[in-house]
Parts: sequence; structure tokens; C-alpha cells
Amino acid sequence: MTAPYLLRPVTDDEFASWARTVANTYNEDRSDGELADNRATVELARTIGAFDGETPVGGTAAYARCLAVPGAVLPVAGVTWVGVAATHRRRGILTAMMRKQLTDLHECGGEPIAVLRPSEAAIYGRFGYGPATRGAQLRCEKRSMIFRPGTAFGDGTIRLLGHDEARPLIEKVYDQVRTGGVGRPDRPDGSWDSRLFDEPQAREGATALRFAVHQEPGGHVTGYALYRIRSAVDVFGDNKSTVQVMEFVTTCHQAYAALWRFLAGIDLVPWIEYEAAVDEPLPYLLTDPRAVRSTQVDRLWVRLVDVDRALAGRRYATPLDLVLDVEDSFCPWNTGRYRLQADGDEVTCQRTQDPADLRLTATELAQLAGSEPPGRPATRTAICVRDLTPNLSRTRSRWPATVLLERPRWEAIC
Repeated sequence: MTAPYLLRPVTDDEFASWARTVANTYNEDRSDGELADNRATVELARTIGAFDGETPVGGTAAYARCLAVPGAVLPVAGVTWVGVAATHRRRGILTAMMRKQLTDLHECGGEPIAVLRPSEAAIYGRFGYGPATRGAQLRCEKRSMIFRPGTAFGDGTIRLLGHDEARPLIEKVYDQVRTGGVGRPDRPDGSWDSRLFDEPQAREGATALRFAVHQEPGGHVTGYALYRIRSAVDVFGDNKSTVQVMEFVTTCHQAYAALWRFLAGIDLVPWIEYEAAVDEPLPYLLTDPRAVRSTQVDRLWVRLVDVDRALAGRRYATPLDLVLDVEDSFCPWNTGRYRLQADGDEVTCQRTQDPADLRLTATELAQLAGSEPPGRPATRTAICVRDLTPNLSRTRSRWPATVLLERPRWEAIC
């Protein structure tokens, strides 16, 4: 970037104008209440502002979070607040901010992984990010949601609670489930404040947030659903209203079935929408699985800031002894060969001069961090992983499911 746009952390006095600049790139406004909520969760030391003189013209930031990965919990940098003012596009500002953010993480020995959810999928591959997990956007036709005979709903009850009563209960459920699965971040108090922020301007025309909490006969909470209702009619006057499920977490199958039965029974709203896991069980509970329509969406995009620390930080399903030749033009400190060895809880990933078994770019390595087994031939062909050792699958431990994330359930970095 040749133009003199200074990149530096944002000060407290500059936060409002910086945040409004970034929000404007998404065609969003920010009220004073929203800015106060945003400010409570943003660490100013981890912001980057691009300035044209005294005027902010771009930005990015990162949250310090922990993410459940197979067999471990790893610190990750949750990248957010990314944007460049329309007046300053195509000047290299975004590239400069991304490079500075990743370089700073590397040089300070920060989180070995950066994650984000992009608004546009074509942007971040050139910075070494790859789509690592996928979800399913569900649209459910409620009138056809008839549960199969014998579905186990349990003996629990569902209560609609207010925010103050529900929050401590759902926090416990979330924490219980978070470390037992893969792909869920931790949620400090400030992140819960942001997740449950419910001022009218944040509802986009829907109702206030509803808290449906599932309790067992003894009072133990085993699940919850956060949802809003958006009322709508089409040009013919037909009801197109939707239950918008914002979050759905349960600790047992009975609570899962009972909460979906509750949502399907809400009157005067013919549709339910929810971003779920690819293998969401809901369709298999229904006599008509076609009542649940779905389309795949990408979710978390992953960037390995430091390849060795990232790969050594998790556990693997099978023993491994594999040499990777990694090409990383955006973060050149990652370029080179790594020997990844794993056997149960013993995992190492170290630089080596040994002949490589596989050659791939940092973006391809990040993409292999997904929930689908990366050893599937179609997947490996599509992303151009190069096998350098003949008969690799017979001479070394197999490569499937070796890198980073498997079967995500929720990835809201907020």
C-alpha cells in the first residue's frame, strides 16, 4: 500500500466514528445504544484503524476466544469489524490490515489460529483463510412437521422466561455443551451481552428475543431455544410469518425433540428458519422429512497463523506420521516442511528437512480443517493437494480427518 494510510489501534475517543465507518460498509447504522454494547466487547488494543489524516477509513479487530477442537480447546483470534470505506476502496487498505493483523499475532506469539465468518466468500482466500466448517440453512414448513410415533420427548417442561431469569440458566447449558463438541467458542460475559443484545433497532422488524427453556422434572435445565417471530404477508395476503431460531442448544435427545415440538406448535406462524449443522437430526424425527428444506452454507473460515502450533494443539482420530510441505505467500514464516506426528495425547509438529508426503498451500490446509474428511478423493482433487509419496495411504497413517475441525455445531464468534 503506497498511500500514506496510517494503521494503528483505535482510541476510546475514536471508537464511535471508527465503528460507524465500518458499519456503513455493511449498509448498517449504529445507534448510541448499539455502540455502547459494541464498545463493551471490543478490546481497543486489538483493533486496527486505517486513517486518512484524522479520519478513519477502514478497520478490523479481533476477539480473544477459545474454540473447542477435537480433543482440545485452542485459543483463537475471532476476527471481526472488517471493512473499508467506499471512498477508499481498491487502494490496498484491506490487504494491509489483514497482513498487519496476522503478523502481529505471529510476532507476539498470540493465538495460532484466526477465524471469521465472511460477508462475501470471495474476499478472504487470498489472505490464507479457507472455509473450514459448513452448516445447513433450514426452512421448515410447520404444518408438515409431524413427529414420528415413538419419538422420545421425555417428561420435562418448557417455560418461556425473561432475559434476567433465563440468562444464568442458558449460560450453564451452553458451557456444558461447548467443550463436549467441536466448533463452539467460549463466551465471556461481554460476549453474552452482545449475543443477547435486544434493542428494537437490532431486531430487524422481528419481535423481541424469546427464551424457551427446557427443564427436567427435578428442575435441571437441559436445553434452550432463542427465537424471534417475524410477521409477514405476501401480495395475496397469505401468511408468510417465520419463527427465526437464533440459537438452539440441548444436552439430551429428549430436550432436543421437545423443544422442536414446541417451536413447531407456535400458532399463526407457518415457517421456521434456523442455521443448523449439516447433519441436523430434525428431519429424521418427522414422518415427512421433506418438511425441512435445507441448503448448505459455509460457516467458520480458518487461517492458520502458525502452522506448527495450530496442528500440534489438537488431537487426532488415528496415529499419524506425515511430512507436509506448506506454501504460504501471505504469511511467509509458515512456508516450509513440517513433520506431524500424533499418537493419542502425544502430538508434535516440527520443522523438518525430510522428504514431503503432501504439498499444499496455507489456504488449502485451512480448508482441510473442515468437517468433511479431507482424505476423500473428490475433496483433495478439488483443492489440489499433491501426494508426493507413492502409495501414501499404505505407507503412512491415513490423512482423513487430520486437520482442525470436525462436525461443528455452532460457531458464532460474538
